[in-house]
Amino acid sequence: MTDTTILPRPEATGDFLVAALYHFASFPRFESFRETLFRACQEHGIKGTLLLAHEGINGTIAGTDEGIGKILAFIRAQPEFAAMEHKESRASKMPFVRMKVKLKKEIVTMGVPDIDPNKIVGTYVDPKDWNELISDPDTILIDTRNDYETAIGIFKNAVDPNTKTFREFPDWVKNNPGLHNKPKIAMYCTGGIRCEKATAFMKEQGFDEVYHLKGGILKYLEEVPEEQSLWEGACFVFDERVSVTHGLAEGNHQLCHACRNPITEEVRLSPMFEEGVSCPGCYEDRTEEDRERFRERQQQIMLAKKRGQKHIGT
Repeated sequence: MTDTTILPRPEATGDFLVAALYHFASFPRFESFRETLFRACQEHGIKGTLLLAHEGINGTIAGTDEGIGKILAFIRAQPEFAAMEHKESRASKMPFVRMKVKLKKEIVTMGVPDIDPNKIVGTYVDPKDWNELISDPDTILIDTRNDYETAIGIFKNAVDPNTKTFREFPDWVKNNPGLHNKPKIAMYCTGGIRCEKATAFMKEQGFDEVYHLKGGILKYLEEVPEEQSLWEGACFVFDERVSVTHGLAEGNHQLCHACRNPITEEVRLSPMFEEGVSCPGCYEDRTEEDRERFRERQQQIMLAKKRGQKHIGT
């Protein structure tokens, strides 16, 4: 007899609340706001990275529930960000080393002038409706993330552009005329921000029916039960958890601290893997001189660990 029992859905647990946020808005005072925002984050014990630019705010931060609540309220108290949305998950330990607030030309770097999601953007699709759209034979599904992210997880039947950076995405679109072969284009990314610009770019390139997953993979994994999911693998996240799975539970990936790519336990068994020095993905790209330098850094990390300290370079 076949066992049809549905296992309990994994849930995110941990003492630290992680908030992923972004909001596109005209924000000409972004430079003067940097220090104010940084001080507020420090006051509430927040760590992570926030990017500020003339087009808005983007980033991921972590802290106590109370601290995150207060800093989100502080950001939304700015008139430009009153309507900002965010996504929450949890971490068993603080997933960031320090707090950084950076000034940028773009809050997500595509490198195409005058792309403004506030003026033109694709159609948002809620996670509950996403499976129906991407199962439609008239839909081309595109992952807008980079190759090290897609390597550990992707939606079933998605097209992977294999880009190293988001800057490569516009050229990839222009060099793939086959994208016009079907009437619908569906796009997704980790939290939704890259798709804001990607769908805006596609609309400007003449694509008519362009859709994107509202809230990104993170919202999909949070809301869609695993037994109904079309997601395969884990979702890369830009903090020390490295990956999350269904229910936003922490994944089992680690980072290669030489190339910052996610690795599995299986990869760690490779003769080309050396902790903090190399992995199969970057071994051929490094010289022995590079590896010696990384070994020295790894030694300093281990010495700091023995002293009960965290090496600042990790």
